[in-house]
Amino acid sequence: MKLVWSPETASKAYLETVKSCRIFNDSGVAEFLSAMAAGWNTKLIVESWSYGGPVATSIGLAVAARHTSGRHVCIVQDERSKSSYVEAMAVAGVPSTVIVGDAEEAMEGLSGIDFLVVDSKRKDFARVLRYAKLSHKGAILACKNACRRAISGFRWNRVLGKGTRVVRSVVLPVGQGLDIAHIGADGGVVGYKNSSSRWIKHIDQRSGEEHFFRG
Repeated sequence: MKLVWSPETASKAYLETVKSCRIFNDSGVAEFLSAMAAGWNTKLIVESWSYGGPVATSIGLAVAARHTSGRHVCIVQDERSKSSYVEAMAVAGVPSTVIVGDAEEAMEGLSGIDFLVVDSKRKDFARVLRYAKLSHKGAILACKNACRRAISGFRWNRVLGKGTRVVRSVVLPVGQGLDIAHIGADGGVVGYKNSSSRWIKHIDQRSGEEHFFRG
């Protein structure tokens, strides 16, 4: 079994996130990730968040989890970050599940992750990826702010655990760059086959430009 794409679910999550994130200015990152997480029908959506960061992506991922009857979990490094995050999400009217701890500790109880979002501005983002326990069905990994990444010469296969098979990866011009990797399923492949490839449309909320990306 592997992840299966649903354009209808992706569209519903995208539109709801657009409405929910009108007050934020994140160049469409939240909407794009929400559509991806929902479209792939992911059940365990995990993200890392740092103190003082925006919560638009979190809102979008929570919307996606609602559409897939899944679970959205945010991992933070300390209690101060947790309090700030929970308060920001409450203001937005979105319930939140937060785990406090370093990368290894936080990931200990999260097994079967099929959608993971990290922010490359967080110092331990590579460790979050390394300790992630991904789903046997495959997974989608997304690294925000890829253009501002602190690690020089970043490669997915260098930071992921042994035996993790990267089927394909692509850097998209969304926000400050989104580096997305498709992780292979047991006995199968995650992603689009050439014979049935699909396109994802993203509209930049500031410029109004339309971008089409092949998965």
